[in-house]
Formats: sequence, structure tokens, C-alpha cells
Amino acid sequence: MTMMDDARNPSLDGDRPMRSMLDALSDRVIELGAAATAEPEGNWRYGVDASDVAWLVLDRPGKGVNTIDRSVLEELDGLLARLEAARPKAVVLRSAKRAGFAAGADINQFVGASTIEIAAMLREGHGVLDRLAALPMPAIAVIHGHCLGGGLELALACRHRIAVPGASLGFPEVMLGLHPGLGGTFRATEIADPVEAMTMMLTGKTVRDRKAKAIGLVDEIVEERHVAAAVRSGSLRSAGGGLKAKAFALRPARAYAASQMRRSAEEKAPKRHYPAPYRLIDSWEAHGGNAKAMREAEMKSFAELVETDTARNLVRVFFLREAMRGLREGSSAISHVHVIGAGAMGGDIAAWAAREGFRVTLADIAPASIGGAMKRATAMLEATLKDPLKVRDALDRLMPDLDGNGVRHADLVIEAAPEKLDLKRRLYAEVESKLKVGALLSTNTSALPLEQLAEGLKDPSRFVGLHFFNPVSRMQLVEIVRHEKTGSETLRRATAFAVELSRLPAPVTSAPGFLVNRALTPYMAEALIMVDEGIPKERIDAVAEEFGMPMGPVELTDQVGLDIALDVSSSLRERLDRPFPETPEWLVRMVEQGRLGRKTGGGLYDYEDGKPKKAKVEPAGESSPSDADILDRLLLPMLDALVSSLREGVVADEKIADGAMIFGTGFAPFRGGPLHYARQRGIGKIVDRMRTLEAKHGPRFRPDDGWHALGDSAEGDDRRPQEQAPAVTVD
Repeated sequence: MTMMDDARNPSLDGDRPMRSMLDALSDRVIELGAAATAEPEGNWRYGVDASDVAWLVLDRPGKGVNTIDRSVLEELDGLLARLEAARPKAVVLRSAKRAGFAAGADINQFVGASTIEIAAMLREGHGVLDRLAALPMPAIAVIHGHCLGGGLELALACRHRIAVPGASLGFPEVMLGLHPGLGGTFRATEIADPVEAMTMMLTGKTVRDRKAKAIGLVDEIVEERHVAAAVRSGSLRSAGGGLKAKAFALRPARAYAASQMRRSAEEKAPKRHYPAPYRLIDSWEAHGGNAKAMREAEMKSFAELVETDTARNLVRVFFLREAMRGLREGSSAISHVHVIGAGAMGGDIAAWAAREGFRVTLADIAPASIGGAMKRATAMLEATLKDPLKVRDALDRLMPDLDGNGVRHADLVIEAAPEKLDLKRRLYAEVESKLKVGALLSTNTSALPLEQLAEGLKDPSRFVGLHFFNPVSRMQLVEIVRHEKTGSETLRRATAFAVELSRLPAPVTSAPGFLVNRALTPYMAEALIMVDEGIPKERIDAVAEEFGMPMGPVELTDQVGLDIALDVSSSLRERLDRPFPETPEWLVRMVEQGRLGRKTGGGLYDYEDGKPKKAKVEPAGESSPSDADILDRLLLPMLDALVSSLREGVVADEKIADGAMIFGTGFAPFRGGPLHYARQRGIGKIVDRMRTLEAKHGPRFRPDDGWHALGDSAEGDDRRPQEQAPAVTVD
């Protein structure tokens, strides 16, 4: 999550005493005692209380979250000089922001900087944190909310760390193709369990307060009201990494653990695409326990990684995410959601909305469907919330509604019924008259034209598409689909609702396949044509995965369901005014026989325990197409569909198109998005390649006219957005 001050942040909701304390914290620091000398220092507030404890409170002006940049560290350096002279009994560092301690380093400071400049910034930052670590009095970090990246590195430079219940700590730098750069690599592995600390840095996953204490990352967990007393007591003890830290001071132990880490990393982040985890593992294996050597390796590696294509593209993806979140204007004013249809999509949408704090009623004509949805909801909530009390609260917000009474009270109705035009229209006719004033009506259709769905509605202005992607709990995208009569206020509220769901909105027009399915379907269809030509499906999938796709197109077709893929493909073929691949007859027969993919245990692959049984990929024969040919046949139709969507106004700009494909399909993030990839490869080269494929395989490869406009336009899409979120944070 990046909007840490969002009102629906579960770490803040339901704890109003904590919130009121944090609201008043900044003022309270100024009133620390009769002898206090509190004064603002730009990003910091400084004061000394009656117990001779100095308080440094980070409160970046005009920002909802604290981030760590050069100005923060320079000001801290000056305050440390004052502390060295004043010699208070102790020093406390904490945050005045509701969201948490600090959300990470400001990545803007690294964008466009040279390796030499970045190395200089890092060395200056290390000097400040070393000075903090060397203070002659105890330095104590009090952590509430999120403490991430550079914020956690700041806390690690303190002698002690107190976590307020609900705190979460993490190193999300790997999400940007980097690793910690302000001492995190050596301080975390010295202070905490080294393997646990490495796992945090290699995965980017956060740990909650109790786990942080268990692994030695924090020393105590203290309720907010007792923090001052805990500081004054002077009885804090460092948890430390214990016996494991001593064991991994030995090179053989680190070598064994490092080999396991590399194997694990290779499964999810291949070294050829994501170098940062392997740099970190190499550094720890070689220098673990030697802070000086790890520091030098950390700074050198970080500065070099910033210059890699992977880091640059992942930073671009971060900004794409923030640009999509930034589409929100105000609040949705939605608190009660009514979902019609408790199938796989409807049930999961309802469960996710309940998870995110909305009151939800779930309707279906079949009690068994609602029962199945509730069972899936429980499993998803347990897996994602990992807190029995939060799971209980979310389930309390999710109410089965066989009679559909929730419609009358809902602020938003989401229809997730089967993809049948007449059925959906009948539902709307029943529902519209029951809607309260101001309520929105939406559909989760993936293909049906909204203009046709809206026919017969008395007020089509409040009808909008909210197209979620499967699985709802993992896919971050929601297409906000407008038709010609959708009202601007409806679009604004629907967009805000998507962000309040911790999802990324992509505004699109009602067009065949909208955006994502329009681009993804020819990618999948071409794979099936190649299977029909005799190219092994395992090889086709392997080529796509080597490129960086999360799964190959053949397996993806099984995942989506052959019946659904066939319906979407047929719909696009009928509605698009351009050549589209013909569906192989054997695929139609498979659907007729009920062999629909993963959900039926067999499709293009056979499945065992939910996993496809794949034959070993054999070397290509002399007459077989090259991997490059296979890849181009898969990717270029996808790129062409995005270009035609831009030309037709289905999507407004390249940033949204790239973001939609990354967050809706998992398109290789380290490549920065499909259109960004096309630009890097060269627009002219792409067009020439498509013409070659057209001559060989037919008109489905004819390049869209929009390529010319794309090639002539300035590449302003790659410049940093005017409104940039300054820090990387992780749910």
C-alpha cells in the first residue's frame, strides 16, 4: 500500500486512542516539560523533556508519510552534533505521522543520478547513521505503523527499537531491482536472525510486530500509552540474533544457507532478469559478520544496480502504480456493497471488499453457491490477513443475502452474473427500481458491450463497468469501463472505490474486450495456432516464461478456462474490424467434451494437485521455428492490440496501457511494460518485423496504423510524473 494515511488502513482503524495520541504527538513533543527546549528543525522536531530525554520527531512538512532523503539526513546530522554536546540521558527517534515511522527512501533522488553521484549520497548517508549508532547515550527508535526501507535502516542504527502494536517492518527495495543501501544489509544481519533478515531483504515481505521481536529486529513491543515510561525506565535490552547470528559468523554456514537462498530466488526471480538478490547473497556469503566489508560491498552494488535496466524499469513500474492510484479524486462515499452472483468472481469480489473494510451483502439464487463463496472467503482471508481477529471482523462484514434485501441499502451494486446479455438485463430491471438515491450500478462483465447492457435502464448515467481479474485477491487491476452515457460523477466514484479497495484503476471505454482482454487474447490465440502447427506446447510456454511472463500462454489458457477463452475469442472476432486468428476445431471439441482446463483437471495440459504435467522441453529441430520467432509471434499481436486501443481511444495514454498489462496480466515487470518494451526495442523495428510476419503468416500480423503516431510522438511517457509518490511501501 502506498497511501499510508488512507482512512481504511487496517492498522489504524479500530484503535482510536492510538490515533488520537499520534494526532497530538507533534504538539506533545513541544510540551515535554517545563525545561523543554523544543523547536522545529525543518523535517524534524526536537525537544528535551523533564527527565532529560531528547526527542527527535520526524514530521516532513506537507507529506502524509515520512520518507528519508538527503535533507532529512543532513538535518539529523546537525541534531546529532547538538546531542553529542548536550549529552542527554537518552535519545528517542519517532514519527509524528499517523501512517508510521517512515515509508522508505525517496527514490526520486536516485532517478537520473550517475553512479558516482549515488555513491557519494550513500557515503554521506552512511556517515550520518554511523554517527547515530555511535552516540554515547542510548538511541531508541519507537516504531508505529509502517517502517520500511530507509526508515528501517534509520531505526537499525539506533541502539534499541520499540514497536507499538500493529507496527510492520520491511525492506521493499528488491521490488525496485535494488537491495538496502543505507546499512541495512549488514545491520539487519547483525541485529536480527541473519537468515530471517536475508529473507526479508530478498523477498520484500514485511513482518509484523511479534515476528519482528521473535527474530530480534525489535527489542520490545509496548502499548502507545506506555512508551514514555519504557523509555524512562532505561531497562531495555537488545534482543539480538542470538545463537544463529554467532553460527552464521562462520563462512561454511553462510555458504550453505546462501546456496539455498540462490535456489529459492531462482524460482521466482531469475538472475538474468533480477540481479539484486544475487548481489545481496554474494555479499553476505563473502562478508557476513564483517560490517566494514559489507558496507563497501553494499554501497558499490547499490550504485551499480540503480543503473541497470531492471532497476530503471521497475522504478518506472512503481511510478505507473502511483499514477494509477493518483487517478482517485476524493472519496467514493461507498460503505455498503451488494454483489449479485456468488460464483468464482462475484464471491471473491465480495470477500475482498469485506477484507478492505466495506460492509458487503452477497446474493445468489443458489444457497450452495453462497456457501461455497463463504468457504473460499474464509480461506482467502486467513491466508492474507493472518490474524484471527481480523478474519473474524471481515467475515462479520460479509453477509449472505439469499433474498437480495441488501440492494435497497447498498451504495454500490456489483453484478457478477454469467455472461448472458438477456440475464443481465433482467437483473438490472429488477434491481434499478430498488436502488437508493445516489447508489451506483456496475457490472463485472469481461466482454459484453456496456451500451447494450444499459439499454432499458431509466438512469444509465449511474451504470459503469468494474472489471476485476482472477484471482481477485492477487490481481491488482480493475478496469473502470465507461459507456457514452456514464456520468462523470459515477466514473469519479467508481475510480475512488477501486483505490479504496487497494486496487489500481484503469479507465477504459466500452470496446471489444475492453483493454486487457483485447491485448491478451491474440497472445493466447497465436499460441494455440502454433500448437496446431505441431510446435510443442511446453516449448511455447518456456519461451514466454524465459521472456519474463509469469506463465506461458498455453497454461494461461487452461487457467482462464478453455470455454471462457473460446467465448472471448469468438466475441472479439465478431466485433473487431480487423483480422483475428481462427479457433482450431480441436479446441471447440475439447470444450464440447467438458475438458475446460485447470478447473476440470484437464485441458491443454493434464493436472495433478492443481499443477500442469509438462513434458521436458526438447531442443528445437532444424525445421522448427527459433525461440525468437515464437516470441515475436506471441508478443507482437499483443503490442499491436495495445497500439490500436490507443489509436481508437479505448485507453487514454501509454502509462495506463502499460500499467494495466503489468498489474492485470503480470507482464514482465522488469521490462517496464509492453509499450515501453516496444519503444526500447524500436518502433520501426517492430513494424518491420510485423510486416515480415504478415508476409509469412497472413494479415493478422498487419501492423496497425497507430504505430506511425506512436513512433512520431515524443517519449514523454518515460519522464517522471509531476505528482510522484516519494517512497516504496509494501502491504
